[in-house]
Amino acid sequence: MDADREGGGRRTPGRAAVYAACGAVLLAGCASMPDSGDLRGVDSTPRQDTQVRVFAMPPQEDAEPTDIVQGFLEALTSDDPNYETARKYLTASAAKQWQPGLSTTVLDDGPGADVVPPADRQQSDDKSFTLVGTKVAVVDAQQSYSPASGEYRETVHLVHDKKTKQWRIDSPPRGVVMGKSDFQRNYVSVNKYYFASNTKSATAPQTVAVADPVYVRERVDPMTQLVRSLLSGPTSWLDPVVRTSFPTGTALRSGVSALAPDDRSTLTVPLNAKARNVGTDQCKAMAAQLLFTLQNLTPAVDDVELQAGGRHLCTAAESDANGDATRGSVERPEFLYFVDGEHRLARVPADAGGSGTKADAVPVPGALGDGDKDLRSVAVSRDEHTAAGVGIDGKALYVGSLVSGGSLGEPVLVSYGKTAEDRLTTPSWDTEGDLWVADRNPVDPRLLLFKEGAGKPLEVETPGLDGRIKDLRVAADGVRIALVVEKGGKQSLFIGRIEREGRTGDPQSVSVRGLRSTTPDLEEVTTMSWAGDSRLVVVGREQGGVQQTRYVQVDGSTPEGPPPAALTGVKGIAASGDDEMPLVAYSEDGIVRLPSGAQWQKVDADGTAPVYPG
Repeated sequence: MDADREGGGRRTPGRAAVYAACGAVLLAGCASMPDSGDLRGVDSTPRQDTQVRVFAMPPQEDAEPTDIVQGFLEALTSDDPNYETARKYLTASAAKQWQPGLSTTVLDDGPGADVVPPADRQQSDDKSFTLVGTKVAVVDAQQSYSPASGEYRETVHLVHDKKTKQWRIDSPPRGVVMGKSDFQRNYVSVNKYYFASNTKSATAPQTVAVADPVYVRERVDPMTQLVRSLLSGPTSWLDPVVRTSFPTGTALRSGVSALAPDDRSTLTVPLNAKARNVGTDQCKAMAAQLLFTLQNLTPAVDDVELQAGGRHLCTAAESDANGDATRGSVERPEFLYFVDGEHRLARVPADAGGSGTKADAVPVPGALGDGDKDLRSVAVSRDEHTAAGVGIDGKALYVGSLVSGGSLGEPVLVSYGKTAEDRLTTPSWDTEGDLWVADRNPVDPRLLLFKEGAGKPLEVETPGLDGRIKDLRVAADGVRIALVVEKGGKQSLFIGRIEREGRTGDPQSVSVRGLRSTTPDLEEVTTMSWAGDSRLVVVGREQGGVQQTRYVQVDGSTPEGPPPAALTGVKGIAASGDDEMPLVAYSEDGIVRLPSGAQWQKVDADGTAPVYPG
């Protein structure tokens, strides 16, 4: 029996997946393979210790075509830096032309391979196999992840070399292909950082740093991979709304093969001559991008020194980077807000409960805490000076200052939808102090923006939107927005780019473009919240399944780590970009929070609609 099929499914390692431990390295080798028949069970390798490196064995002498195909596929899952071993399974010409960096196709399980019957039964010097599987995702040449679905079919052609008398592949699949668990073992998601091209922080007019997640090979010098990716520029999806401080054409100096911090945790980055003439301020901004990016990968880098054209440019530490730009993940909220049992805007200290202490909720100062208007949902500006509230019937939107004695005035917006569910969504504040809300009125559905929370609303264009907005949250970076879109009874979560035309502070035209799905497997999205620079927490349900709470990346991938502790009957969720802040939910038990390393704890039995600033 083929060892890969023994046990009925999950892989018992075959030829190139029989690993012999050798220090911290696993070597492929030695199991016998069938001499003929269809290949089966080129399945995804069970996840190994992430510190263990896996290398494949080259083709054995006189290996049969099935050995060659399987050996090649498993070599794709190894930690060989340049896929040199995989190339040994190819003809000399194919090895030169094959581009593994073109794409990585991720399958639900490892690729199976069917023998293609020859057209000429007498032909014996070539063979073909069809690789098959179910697509899960594709990582493109920019290392950007996208969910995918449908059947994967690629033909692999082999020839029998008349000189060497060996079988080799002369037509390999495009890029790299592997199963989901091999992908999880081989790759890690890391944020690289650019600057918002037309957005400033309202609290301090700083540049806003925007996360651009990419996947790098985890044990193949990820630091150097990530720096090269940062220098090459943002991914195509994010590019329209961000900029880089690195001059066009900037790359690592020729001959630089690997980067590593020294014993003082300083990373020296030698650049080519394109960056030689940058000024001090621009160099500091370049260093900030590098520090934000590298510290997302490893805590081993405290300082960055930039060199170009053989000379020192500048050195920067984390404190310098945080002074040059702001990130949502380091903004610490002062309070957690929600609607109390008397339908007022109330708050508790954001860090209460983390050390076992409990703080009582109190109404906020100002008109929204006075109880003159019964509220259904609320949003608090990121500087925590202003709040917006939607009336209990979903019809009217009010904006008020969080200072004692302030009056509320007339609503800034009124919806004429027939029911509460056809009226206003929960509002959301962006980093510039602008207020976003959607009117769900089926007769006139609109996405609206109020500059600084006041005045006549600006209608936001939403080309490509197919359905009605049920919920929305603007990211802390101000250039991305999460939308729950409802169509035909199904709710889906989409991420869009916020594109602004015109100078900051001037009248602008605003649109949300490039909508992409992040939860294609969910039939129902109950609630969601941003939970980091490129991560969201989502409550939803798959078709025929039960409600679940989980984290998702903006690119649709699943981040490493466990999901939040289970909680039943979740109706609302709130997270801070700061990982140290507890997750908060509105459930059957009222408002509850989940401090790190603890269980869900009650905050307010009668509260609803929890939010952090934003």
